[in-house]
Amino acid sequence: MTVELPELEPSIPPWPGEHVELGELRLHVRVTPGGAEKAVYLHGLGGSATNWTDLAAQLAGRVTGYAPDLPGFGNTEPPRDWPFTAAAQAELAAEFIASLDAGPVHLVGNSLGGTTAILLAARHPELVHTLTLISPAVPDLRPDIRRLSDPRLLLTGLPVVGKPVRRQLAALSPRERTMRLLRLVFARPEEIPEHRIQEAMREAAERARQPWAGAALMRAGAELFRLWFRRGKGSVWAALRQVSAPVLVVWGREDKLVTVAKAVPTVRALPRGRLLVLDRVGHVAQMEEPATVARAILDMWDSAAGSS
Repeated sequence: MTVELPELEPSIPPWPGEHVELGELRLHVRVTPGGAEKAVYLHGLGGSATNWTDLAAQLAGRVTGYAPDLPGFGNTEPPRDWPFTAAAQAELAAEFIASLDAGPVHLVGNSLGGTTAILLAARHPELVHTLTLISPAVPDLRPDIRRLSDPRLLLTGLPVVGKPVRRQLAALSPRERTMRLLRLVFARPEEIPEHRIQEAMREAAERARQPWAGAALMRAGAELFRLWFRRGKGSVWAALRQVSAPVLVVWGREDKLVTVAKAVPTVRALPRGRLLVLDRVGHVAQMEEPATVARAILDMWDSAAGSS
């Protein structure tokens, strides 16, 4: 069943959220009211549930959407001993999906959330009806300076020059710090609506007040890097080969963080994969081209429904 996409409302605010108790963890989840089917959206490293605002709105005619803030990000405080691995995030997301008691869901992940979704779908196929991967963080070990929001970050740990460089970075205005990050993940930052920039600035200010945020970002990044070096059964590539659900892979041709050159190997590793590469798009296609991504997702959902 194809659903007519709503006209994109460029000023829609983030969807309301609530905390869900999962054992000792209070998981913050934003919910998009919609159709009878259910979708779960997993954000990337340094992101939050608000990364899905526009795409969730586009798909609300078909699904009710759930976007959790993974531990250490957004409004979910991590437990003291949280490991910050993609495997731990995958098991937590699986527990959350099972708690919905709705059968298999449409799982959508971006960047590290895409890697998390791969591991979840490989280990818990009964929970995943379809999988959409948007620039998933598959192993990409290129030494490319464009992957930094500011090249001066390379100098911050050096003797003598490190201290003044750290002072320079600290002196940046909140807007400039935010724009440096947005320029890293968007291919066309000049087209970002002003209200989205303001939202990003507010989130950055909120993260600065969270005592766990900085350490969570560093530890999650380090754990992802470790995962990239794994070979054999514990690797991301092995997990991709184990995914039995139909999968849509979406990549921006101008992705600076995970090169589009990884798109074809990713799809080839999947038993049931299809690929969409978008021109003039970076690392967060769901934010840059939500209507285009939504149409591709709906087409994949319809194909999966027709073949089941």
